[in-house]
Formats: sequence, C-alpha cells, structure tokens
Amino acid sequence: MRGTRLMRVDAVVVGSGAGGGVAAAVLAEAGKQVLVLERGRDLTFAEIGRDHLRNHRLTRYPHRSGPDYENGPRVVVDAAGEHLVRPHEPGFHGNATLVGGGTRLYGAQAWRFLPADFTMASTYGVPAGSSLADWPIGYDDLEPSYERAEWEIGVCGDHAAGSRHWRRAKPYPMSPLPEGLQAAALRRGAAALGWDVLPVPLLINSVPYGGRAACTRCQHCVGFACPADAKNGSHNTVLSRALATGRARLLPEAVAERVECDPSGRVTGVRWVDRSGARHVVEAEVVICAAGAIETARLLQNSPTRREPYGLGNNHDQVGRHLQGHAYAWALGEMDEPVHDGLGPGVSLATLDFVHHNDGLVGGAMLADEFTVLPLAFWARNLPPDLPRWGARNKQYMRDNYRRVMRVGGPVQEIPSPEARTRLDPRVRDRWGIPVARLSGTTHPETLRTGDFIAGRAREWLLASGARRAWAARAPLGLHAGQHQSGTCRMGDDERTSVVDRWGRVHGHDNLYVADASVHVTNGGVNPVLTIMALAFRTAERLSADW
Repeated sequence: MRGTRLMRVDAVVVGSGAGGGVAAAVLAEAGKQVLVLERGRDLTFAEIGRDHLRNHRLTRYPHRSGPDYENGPRVVVDAAGEHLVRPHEPGFHGNATLVGGGTRLYGAQAWRFLPADFTMASTYGVPAGSSLADWPIGYDDLEPSYERAEWEIGVCGDHAAGSRHWRRAKPYPMSPLPEGLQAAALRRGAAALGWDVLPVPLLINSVPYGGRAACTRCQHCVGFACPADAKNGSHNTVLSRALATGRARLLPEAVAERVECDPSGRVTGVRWVDRSGARHVVEAEVVICAAGAIETARLLQNSPTRREPYGLGNNHDQVGRHLQGHAYAWALGEMDEPVHDGLGPGVSLATLDFVHHNDGLVGGAMLADEFTVLPLAFWARNLPPDLPRWGARNKQYMRDNYRRVMRVGGPVQEIPSPEARTRLDPRVRDRWGIPVARLSGTTHPETLRTGDFIAGRAREWLLASGARRAWAARAPLGLHAGQHQSGTCRMGDDERTSVVDRWGRVHGHDNLYVADASVHVTNGGVNPVLTIMALAFRTAERLSADW
C-alpha cells in the first residue's frame, strides 16, 4: 500500500511516555505544532484489563498493553548463544507499549536522584572494565525541573522526611498516602536499627488533584491501569495538556522507522509506518526521540547517512552502548502477624541510608516494602527456597502465609559497561521489515557485590521488624534493562564518549534531541521516572526558548 506525505509540523515527538508527553506539552504550549508518534494503541482501562496471567508485572503470556505483535521479536546474545525472544518472554526487556508508555501501568515511585548519583565516578573511581562516568550536569541543575514535574504531573510525599536527602525549594503538592500494616512493622524495625525512613513519594493522587480523583487503594497498581485515574502518567496529564492546545496531534499505532535527513545530513523529519504497513513521512523543524533506551537507539542506528554511516550520532560507536537498568536486591520475611491489609498500592515506606557511602562498595540502593502482591505473583516470587513449588504443602503454605510474608528490596545502582548494548540485528526483521534490536553484554560484576550487601540490609530490616525467619536474594549477572532501561544515548560534553550534550541534543545536530532515559549516564539507586520527566522539561524548555 502506498504511503502519503503529511503536512509539515514544527516538531515530531517519537513516543508518548514519560519524556515524550512532557516534551509535547512544553512545545505545544509554547505555540509549536507538534505530532506525537506512538507505536502502541490508545487503550481504555477495560481494554487493558486485570488479567493476573497477562500483565506487565508477571509476563507469562502476551498482554494487551504490548508490545503485542508476535512478529516483532528481539535477538538476545548471552553465554548460551543467540535467542529469538518474543515481547512477553524473559530477556526481551520491554516497556509497556501504548499511549502513555510505561506511565500508564507503572508503580509511580517518584524519587529524585540524589546529588551523589550525578558524580559516581568522582565519588567512587572507575571500576576496571566499566564505563562509569559523571554526568555533565548536577542535582542543582535539575532541581527546578524536578519541582516542576512534581507539581505539574502530581506527586504525593513527605517534604520534611526527605529534606535531609535533597535540597528543595518547595514541598510536595500532596501529602503521602496512608500507611498500612507493612509500614507500621517496618517503622518499628528501623527505629530498633537506628535507620532513617520516609514515605515513598508517588505519582499518585492522595487527594483529588489536577481534576482527577484520589487513589481508591485497590490491589492492582503496578503493572495495571488505574480504575480511578488517580495514577498520574503522561496520558492523563502532560499529553492531555498538549492535545488541549489544539496544536498537538497524537497518532497511535504509528511506528517510527527512521529519522530523515537532507543531503547535508540535517534532520528533516521522520518516516513512519501505519498499522496497514503503509509508509509515510512527516517533515519537521525538530525531531525528539523519546521511545525508550532500546527503541530510541534502534531508531538512530536505523537512520544512517553518508556523513554518519552507522546511524545518527554514532560516528564514535556510542549509540546503544552502556545499556543498563536496575538489578534488584531483596529479602523476604515471615511475620507472626498479618502485614497485608488488602489495601493498595502497598509500597509505603523506604530508607535511603544505603544508596551511597557503603564501605568498599560502589553505590547502593533504596530499600522499600513491596506493592500489593497478587496471589500468582506471590507463588512465583515470594515463597521460601525450601518449599516445594507444587502440591498440598505449597497450597497450605500460601493459605497460611500470603498475608504474613513481607518483601523488602530496592533497585541497585548499576555499574555501566560499554559491552552492555543494543545494536541492529543483521538478519532478523520485524513485521514492517525494520531490523530488530540485538541485545548483548551484562551488568558489571561490581553491581552484584553491592546487590549482596543491599540484600543483607533488607534481611536485617525484616528481622528487626519481627520476622521469625527471613531469606535474601539478588538478581544474577546479566542485563536488567526492562522497565528501567537507560543509558544507550548517554549525556556528555565529549562527543567521542557520549551521544547527546547536556541539553539532550544529539552531537553534530542542532535539531535532533533525545528526551528519555537513554541519556542517563548512571541510573540512580532509586526508580528513575521522575528524572526522565525532569530532564524532558529541562530539554524542552531550552529548546522552546532558543527556537
């Protein structure tokens, strides 16, 4: 089927998630004509559903929130060889693919990175074989944008409890959600250990905010859409604002194939594919890539020119390198009394005492309790190691302990490696004929040493909180580039070792930007979504001011 040429716009934003939605809103409200291309569908709450077997928290089967196309695999290269991996299978490292991206289904933990997260190399040195580096910007550069994200998108939290960790000029716009039985037990344990704790900040309405209802505290939060529209994502905040201007247009089921350039190498627009397979070109003054760390790198690599034969921004072979996410460390404990009261979202209390400055280790992690655990997820992840996975004993344990087992864990600050990367596969193509992502490499071994330490602190906290027994675990050596994927277009002042400058602009191009976690030099010891949003605000503000 033949394609068509769309009318020219001022800016094309590829992706409607945390970064893309922010960029679209800032530019549309600045008077620019904006087109947002989203490869996923525009799904209602009912269409996403609440299937315990098919969701983004437990990927056993294909799920409606995508990627849902069986003809769009990835190739994973590991010690066992090459594997073709479908979107719902382990190793695909996929984000939710629908309007709103991952923010439609995320747990919405709204942490600011700590000041030391921006200076990891200076703080710890560079482990051999790693690509650990400092950011070209610091916390103070991003603080105003953190504040803007918290207020314009909506975060609940305790300003006083977090004041020793971040310099901030303004409190959170909403108070924290009420604490439940888990938090009560963990507060007792933290007091016994002398640890500092604080409520987990969340991009969730604890009271009506932004014209949307307050959280009803249902049990289906992370991995699912919100029935009350109280979870604040791109789809119901900034993207809605962009569309309300009348200057932004959203095209779901539109797959960006390549960034178009003129003969001189200047970016001129985006070629995209619709659901029928027809190809189109939209011309634009500016292109902003916000498709996630793997797909943004794939798009740039699939956009070669004579001047940049390996893809835009890739003359120094940096696009796709330093792929990282979060290796999680955790512990589980059996409590004498129930700690689950059936009220969501579940995650409530955290400590930041071990994010940095752990003797002999590089970085660390935030520790917090877990979201409300569905029975199937409890069976898959929360059983003690000495319990059979099938049979009468297993069933009885779940009946007796589902409400009494508590999980504490956190995202370990990954040490990036230049060999952890995504490239275009030379043989496998998706249903539209576009080369698929080829993932290879692993996290740095130092990450696992830190993970062991963090898992030990999680177990210690559970025992101090009254657990009769507790067991620790941490992620194995490998890629952990799923929901928190980052790093493939890292930010830096030197184009030989980075892809974008400190404003998110691709080196060598004055009208090509990246506004997602691809630009992260390191990914923090906390959840990164608020940093994605803050960086997108900072990038789009600078772009609109200079335009």
